[in-house]
Amino acid sequence: MVLDTSTDEAFVPCSGCTGCSDTTFSPKASTSYGPLDCSVPQCGQVRGLSCPATGSAACSFNQSYAGSSFSATLIQDSLRLATDVIPNYSFGCVNAITGASVPAQGLLGLGRGPLSLLSQSGTLYSGLFSYCLPSFKSYYFSGSLKLGPVGQPKSIRTTPLLRNPHRPSLYYVNLTGISVGRVLVPVAYEYLTFNPNTGSGTIIDSGTVITRFVAPIYNAVREEFRKQVGGTFSSIGAFDTCFVKNYETLAPGITLHFEGLDLKLPLENSLIHSSAGSLACLAMAAAPDNVNSVLNVIANFQQQNLRILFDTVNNKVGIAREVCN
Repeated sequence: MVLDTSTDEAFVPCSGCTGCSDTTFSPKASTSYGPLDCSVPQCGQVRGLSCPATGSAACSFNQSYAGSSFSATLIQDSLRLATDVIPNYSFGCVNAITGASVPAQGLLGLGRGPLSLLSQSGTLYSGLFSYCLPSFKSYYFSGSLKLGPVGQPKSIRTTPLLRNPHRPSLYYVNLTGISVGRVLVPVAYEYLTFNPNTGSGTIIDSGTVITRFVAPIYNAVREEFRKQVGGTFSSIGAFDTCFVKNYETLAPGITLHFEGLDLKLPLENSLIHSSAGSLACLAMAAAPDNVNSVLNVIANFQQQNLRILFDTVNNKVGIAREVCN
């Protein structure tokens, strides 16, 4: 399953699903499976609910994910993770998918809401987990997910974890500035500051690929980056700062300044290469013109070979270098 820290619900393709992959979950083959109807509390916690106003019915919902959409029914079953068993785990049984970006193997929500893995596991993991994403250069593409306090790094730099009551699933942090090389990029405070009323601020997200900054921040970072690299630039898809790979040695490092924590990105976390390999591009972009237009998102490409730890009890996010491959 795909791990997504900005989503709460888990969902898997179920047998008979339209538009799903061939690998599906078969509720009829499970002795611990149980359906959920509209009357249960969990049903009211699902986004996109489509229950009738009166009477009893299966808890059905429709959601969009990365531009695609799916319909599902909320069900329960035992969830086993290594030797741990979480009984009566509520998740979506996907009946139909439209579009190509819903994960074919399903999704495990690691957000902060009531239906997330962390919430449904109760005290089992002490409200704490971490992951380490491998480099895109990795041969095996295998990182790790650690649930609970056991095996977490003993010394790790942390920054406060903030909560937005209007978007309670998201992991907000306080981004205070960005440096390109040795230059602290001039950015107006209001584009960085956390504001729960507008949703603005910065989140760390495993489900987004490329880091996006609100337009004024991205434009300032891009201009400073171009100034230091020099030469001519071209665009490929979402990337507007691509240059001949030979100039890669001139590319300045980018440092993200969080409250109490500076993260200097290795070049592999800030540059992406064209499939032909001749161009290198700044692996960042401006925020999309939608509900996230005011949100800075530190995405998974920028998290390669880092241990990212979320402690929801002590409200901290930790970041440490680790070879995740």
